[in-house]
Amino acid sequence: SIQVTLGEVFGYPVGTVVTGKLVAALRRLGFDRVFATDFSADLTIMEEAHELLERLAGRGKLPLLSSCSPGWVKFAEHFYPEFLENLSTCKSPHEMFGALTKTYFAEKEGLDPKKIVVVAIMPCTAKKYEAVRPEMIDSDYSDVDMVLTTREIIRLLQMAGINPLKL
Repeated sequence: SIQVTLGEVFGYPVGTVVTGKLVAALRRLGFDRVFATDFSADLTIMEEAHELLERLAGRGKLPLLSSCSPGWVKFAEHFYPEFLENLSTCKSPHEMFGALTKTYFAEKEGLDPKKIVVVAIMPCTAKKYEAVRPEMIDSDYSDVDMVLTTREIIRLLQMAGINPLKL
């Protein structure tokens, strides 16, 4: 959704995907590497499917409810705590991606995970809260260090004078 929203804000027809322009814009802002969470979204789906099979086999409470939305998780925690056992134990795609970045990717690239700063660009402000939840810290550091909303990244681009249409 980020790639489509960015395109609309900068004048592209509704629904135009501007992934390459977003990558170029983020590189101009100073990001060293830019990744999409598509891969970790697929991992989350596969993990949730595995968890569903486990629960269908009698090892866990049904129905299984997705834990991908931190807004939904917080809502359940506050208003429907009786359903917490129904929530999937899987991390959301951006949190799973952060964990993979600081483990697998860091090892493959020979990088110190403590020196990697993972910035997630997400459409939902609840992702900011999710990134600082204690269970999102598997080691001495957070999986995702910062979360910027779509609006915030658009403002940063505008402040820096970067127009993705021209990239």
